[in-house]
Amino acid sequence: MSTSSPATLDRRSFLRLSALAGGGLVLGFYLKSSARAGGQEVTKVTGLTDGNFAPNAFIRIGQDGTVTIFSARPEIGQGIKTSLPMIVAEELGVDWKSVKVVSAPFDKEYGPQAAGGSTSTPTSYMNLRRAGATARAMLIAAAAQTWGVPVNECYAEDGEVRDRTTGKTLAYRDLVAKAAALPVPDASTVALKDPKDFKLLGSRIGGVDNPKIVTGQSLFGIDQKVPGMVYAVYTRCPVFGGKVVSANLDKVKTLPGVKDAFIINKTFGDVSTGLVPGVAIIADSTWSAFSARQQLEVKWDEGAHAGDSWAGWAKQAKEMAQGAGTGLKSLRKDGDPDAALASAAKVVEASYTYPFVSHLNLEPQNCTVTIEGDRVRVLAPTQNPGAINSSLSRFLNVPPDNVEITITRIGGGFGRRLQADPAIEAAAIAQQVGVPVKLMWTREDDMQHDHYRSGGFHFLKGGVDAEGKLSVWTHRQVGFDAHYISGATDYPARFIPAYSLETAALSNNVPMGPWRAPRSNVHAFVVCSFLDELAHAAGKDPVAFNLAVLGDRKMVSDPPRPDGGRGGEGGAYNAERMRGVVQAVAEKSGWGKTLPRGQGMGLGYYFSHQGYIAEVAEVTVSKDGKLKVDRVTAAVDVGSQIVNLSGAENQIQGSIIDGLGAAMYQDLNIEKGRVVQANLTDYPMIRMPDAPGKIDIHFLKTAYPPTGLGEPALPPLAPAVSNAIFAAIGVRIREFPFSKTDLSWA
Repeated sequence: MSTSSPATLDRRSFLRLSALAGGGLVLGFYLKSSARAGGQEVTKVTGLTDGNFAPNAFIRIGQDGTVTIFSARPEIGQGIKTSLPMIVAEELGVDWKSVKVVSAPFDKEYGPQAAGGSTSTPTSYMNLRRAGATARAMLIAAAAQTWGVPVNECYAEDGEVRDRTTGKTLAYRDLVAKAAALPVPDASTVALKDPKDFKLLGSRIGGVDNPKIVTGQSLFGIDQKVPGMVYAVYTRCPVFGGKVVSANLDKVKTLPGVKDAFIINKTFGDVSTGLVPGVAIIADSTWSAFSARQQLEVKWDEGAHAGDSWAGWAKQAKEMAQGAGTGLKSLRKDGDPDAALASAAKVVEASYTYPFVSHLNLEPQNCTVTIEGDRVRVLAPTQNPGAINSSLSRFLNVPPDNVEITITRIGGGFGRRLQADPAIEAAAIAQQVGVPVKLMWTREDDMQHDHYRSGGFHFLKGGVDAEGKLSVWTHRQVGFDAHYISGATDYPARFIPAYSLETAALSNNVPMGPWRAPRSNVHAFVVCSFLDELAHAAGKDPVAFNLAVLGDRKMVSDPPRPDGGRGGEGGAYNAERMRGVVQAVAEKSGWGKTLPRGQGMGLGYYFSHQGYIAEVAEVTVSKDGKLKVDRVTAAVDVGSQIVNLSGAENQIQGSIIDGLGAAMYQDLNIEKGRVVQANLTDYPMIRMPDAPGKIDIHFLKTAYPPTGLGEPALPPLAPAVSNAIFAAIGVRIREFPFSKTDLSWA
């Protein structure tokens, strides 16, 4: 889930206005210069015809005064279906109670429509403000013309324009026709509100879908139905990359409710993103399909990776790190680390490990596909409709414009739903059966054929000088996926003159992909935990030690690595902002207070997805090794404006609980080339008694553009807790999940 820079707007490419039948004012803006939009400028803008809204417009003001704002980004539970329209409504100057939010279909006229990498807010914030402000300016101009007064004598508020001198008012609904006839002003000349005058932004607004969710209305992909559809399941080889040899199809076809069963042995894309060989069962209900699958017997050609195992990879990783094997590649070397280690007053050596984990979305993967000639209709809970559009266009050999995608609400994504594989499977089945197909994955499918967070092995040495300052750091990282074997662990290199990073990749065929806060979610554990080890070796308070590492500079450059890449998330690292959150969290948490044995406080902090967040965990560890996280304090710097305070707090709380659950329990083992765990019975998740007793959140408003909150609060949690455990009982955790470490003490 990589970040991208916000799209830019100019007069020609920003707003167009149409006054059409139905008496409504429709404003649509379109973007250009976005990498994810393919760099294409969107030019088509239509509006209302006979009262119907053309789906490429973002704002509609109806004759009844209702303001409709179309939300074009996928709603995964991160709250953007509420927060992004709030930005428009704030600048438009309307009462939120009069706003109707509608999900937009996938259409290139909206520009980028993916949701991932905490990018939705930073890439949309200024564009949406200008959209609302331009509409407001035109309505004010229409009112000024009506009254024959200067524009600067008028202002807009609560869905009406007011004359400052006379007190006259005109509701927006009475101005739409006249406003529609006005020229569109240059977006760069339209005055935006002063943030001090915001009424809506920064307040607490409940999710616009909440009433529908609690009343069980059909919002999610799993709820969708279309006329004439059948239900399908798809069985893949348990070993990644295997193929079908044969299956007992004749028996399966005789089972109750089964309409057909067949083998698909073609592939499209790769094991992570496309179609892999398998067996499809078509039935008249999900239950019939699932029941028949239990009697399916398949003979598999398991391929070249049937002997892969986590234990084997761990052994190889250790050998590589010790130099016994080949494959280590130098990504970075600053100064003379060997000489620095030899001269260090104290040297610490440690190894850290984390396993593969599943996304385990509450809503299993699913997709409904209808193919009629060269037209394709898709109902999908997708984070990335563009990926489905392009993939199905190529897979079915139809023009992209012929692939119509409706983005449903999503029951959990965390990066898993950025890929198109469920849609490609559903399309392959629909192509063969000739009727609409609703493909449903089981929980076992979801766990054993996920795109996993990559496992990894880290081997580190670090040294401090006689004054207790960090002087050298060497790092050997062995992993599975190039996305994770990267410069995200380069963080110390920004601050240490003697540093080296070497990496190696293990041969594997495991499907991997982004998992909430990619790379940062595990690298923060490694980096912050090892910094804590070095602080204790230096005899320093961990907060003071880390502040000393950050130094007194504002910006710290992130120079290119020898391989041409960049460390961290690229660009400059704002050490001043990071110092700010570390200092704030220390103050707010009461850092430094004396605690009895068995209780401790730990610090974790990280720069992730443009957010600067520090967390302090307070824990209690009983003598029999039971861990309880009593409190987590978070200091959060995501820029100048929190859009929806309720949603922002929700994201931080959710990240902290999610991060704790992953750190404490989640662990996928691989034996004989396949995932061992299959369901929640052997893959424990965090439960309410394990959640922190209290979560305190403190936002630091800084003079930087607002950034997203779906991910950056997760990475600091695991090191904060592990470091607190060490402070409590002197046991150092160097492996996920924490449950593998004996925490009992006497």
